[in-house]
Amino acid sequence: MVGLTNFLTNREIMGPKLNAKRARFVLSKITQILDWEQRVENDRESRFVELGKYLCEVRAGQYWKVENLQSFDQFLEARFPGSRRKAYYFMSIHEHLPRQSRKDLTQIGWSKATELVKVARSDGKRFESATWLHKARSLPKEKFRQAVEQHLTGKETEAYEIVYFKFYKSQLPAKLLPSDQRQSLLEEMTREAV
Repeated sequence: MVGLTNFLTNREIMGPKLNAKRARFVLSKITQILDWEQRVENDRESRFVELGKYLCEVRAGQYWKVENLQSFDQFLEARFPGSRRKAYYFMSIHEHLPRQSRKDLTQIGWSKATELVKVARSDGKRFESATWLHKARSLPKEKFRQAVEQHLTGKETEAYEIVYFKFYKSQLPAKLLPSDQRQSLLEEMTREAV
């Protein structure tokens, strides 16, 4: 510790000289990028209905062949490398929800729209799109999901947590043993751990 005392001084540490012009430029660039990112995200969220329509057309017309692909799945793998599931959600929204309700879907977002699809499939021609769109707009996402689940199952669902148990390979044979042998093995393992 004696050697470190040589680095202590009573002088105030000076920061870098502030370049106000550069600072304003950098801060404005950050603001521009964040604003652009927000616009792109909003645009992406609002265009999922249109995207679903075109994806259905690509599948029906086999347009992927123009790009020398073997299947629609290959097309989706190329265009949606993160998750093809989202593309199928968009297509399902286009296929199952009534045309008159599609323009209102951009207000609720694609995740609530996928929940609406579940109700539309279940109810068929009895689907009341105006009622369900109102629920989707007024309820938070999780509450809306619970309302859909209750409609489909007829049961009130509560949020719950899943408890996971981790088993090691050495423990698997113990699960297959009769209960008395399992108990003695458990006692043995407990003694070894202590």
